This record gives sequence, C-alpha cells and structure tokens, in this order.
Amino acid sequence: MHPGRAAFDSYIGELGIAVRTIEHPPVHTVEDALPHWAGLAGSHTKNLFLKDAKGGLWLVSLPAERRADLKALAATLGAKKFSFASAQTLEEVLGVQQGSVTAFALMNDRDRRVRFVLDADLAAAPVVAFHPLTNTATTAIAQADLHRFLEATGHPPQIIRLDG
Repeated sequence: MHPGRAAFDSYIGELGIAVRTIEHPPVHTVEDALPHWAGLAGSHTKNLFLKDAKGGLWLVSLPAERRADLKALAATLGAKKFSFASAQTLEEVLGVQQGSVTAFALMNDRDRRVRFVLDADLAAAPVVAFHPLTNTATTAIAQADLHRFLEATGHPPQIIRLDG
C-alpha cells in the first residue's frame, strides 16, 4: 500500500469517517480512470493544484467531466492569472505526486497555505469521490463527511459555481 494511502486511512479512521475505496491500476487522467469508476457510486472529481500570479496556492475540485478554463477560473475567483503549480510544490505542500491531486491531500497542508475551492455541483452531490493520496485507488465519501474532513484539516471550502 502507498504510504500516503496508509496515512489517509489512519487520518480518516481517527475522524470516525466511513468511506468506500476501490483499487485500480495507476491513472493519470480522468479519461484513464473512467473505466475503473463504474463500480463506485458518487460524483467523481477533477482536481487542479494551481498557483496564482502572487504565489498563492489553490486546490480546485470540479466534476470530472467539466473542462477547466484557467483564465475564466482566475476571474471567477478574483485571482490574477493561474498556472499549474510545480510538481515540487505539489509534493512539498500537499505530499502527493502529479496524477494524485486530491482534496484529501489537504490533510498534509498543516500550514494552511492552500485555498480550497469546491464546485457548487460537487457541493450538492450526496457522495463525492477523490483519490486517497495515490492514483491507484479512488475513495467515495458522503458530503457531510467530506465537510467534517475539511473542517478537521482547517480548509473550509469556498463553494462556487465553476462553469466549463
């Protein structure tokens, strides 16, 4: 088991949150993951780790099928120009590698450097699914439990309708 996955399982267990996880081969894109997600109910996600022009870090979760326009996203969020954060920053701040970006990685951002944005459609879904710190599995979590998790990490979501 991936060390990040073990840490996630432990963290979620300490919070008393029940989740459902499926294992699958490593996936790096939503398209790669789609065949494996059929057996896991929930709204699946696309997660973007972004850096703004002032160096601010953002994690944006949107529905898996939604396209992301970084220019429009920056305008919606009142940020100046978004770009993808480097692999080094991703690993340093969220403790995951490219292809494994997930809202669950916020448990590793103890300095609370990252602003978390959750698309309104995902916020309305009863169950949402993210990688459990590794791209070899996907975990479904009830919406109320996701919010408990985010509260525990100190990352309340900024909920916004993100049109793609």
